[in-house]
Amino acid sequence: MTTESPTTLSATRAVRDASEIRDIRGSRRARSAKGIIGSIVKHILLLGGAVTMIYPLLWLVVSSFKPNNEIFRNLSLFTTNLTFDNYISGWNNLQFAFGKFLLNSTIIAVLAIVGNLITCSLAAYSFARLRFRGRNIYFAIMLLTVMLPFQVVLVPQFTIFKELGWINTILPLVVPKFLATDAFFIFLMVQFLRGLPNEIFEAAKIDGCGHFRTYLRIGIPLMIPAMATTSIFTFIWTWGDFFGPLLYLRIPEQFTVAVALKGFIDAQSSSNFGAMFAMSVVSLVPLFIIFMIGQRYLIQGFATTGIK
Repeated sequence: MTTESPTTLSATRAVRDASEIRDIRGSRRARSAKGIIGSIVKHILLLGGAVTMIYPLLWLVVSSFKPNNEIFRNLSLFTTNLTFDNYISGWNNLQFAFGKFLLNSTIIAVLAIVGNLITCSLAAYSFARLRFRGRNIYFAIMLLTVMLPFQVVLVPQFTIFKELGWINTILPLVVPKFLATDAFFIFLMVQFLRGLPNEIFEAAKIDGCGHFRTYLRIGIPLMIPAMATTSIFTFIWTWGDFFGPLLYLRIPEQFTVAVALKGFIDAQSSSNFGAMFAMSVVSLVPLFIIFMIGQRYLIQGFATTGIK
């Protein structure tokens, strides 16, 4: 029977440890290489998807600088025949200057934002912080209206507004916003308020604040992210609404941007697609500016709404 000396055992262990270290390092390198390859493939796929989704918008912008006879003949994003005539003709060729329609859309959107911020925040505070009989039933009914197709109430609403003499005015597009009819924003603010610590509202109650004062001094400042989210979405949805203004506004002077763009398409004669594309790009600029300004609040509002 042979026995190995301590020196031999130490050398054997060192060789074994070195081999294990090499194996570990090799496996780490392999995993790292696979991770890098997987990351590259993922980013390539994401980039391809992004290009696919943004291509129609890029084509719209490029086509707004093309002559009418080249828009549908050349579908690429590259052209040497660029012109600004579409923007000039689009701004001036309708019955009124296009700035009039931009102003009409801005007035309606601003009033809609003000209405939603006031009434939806009041309704949300009531559902989140007040205790009254039937609160849960009313809240459930309010949520059910989110799933109610607008076609169901279209005829009754039109009949009511016609009897009130509101046709050919902006009242049917604005007044409902002051009656807390957008249940989605109420639900958003309710979830936001329920995520806030109760101690804040209890401290206000101890200091002698009533419900309305607590709403003004505590609720509104803390709901700024949710209210910013409401403002952004209200502006986007109101600015891009086509059916409502088309239904209630019959006078060209009152048309919004979405309805005015239809004026460039004429089924009986030639359509000015270049001017329509140019004014479509102009109408997208306010949306882009509003989104860029409020992007931080938009993300913060959705992120904090789900925190309990």
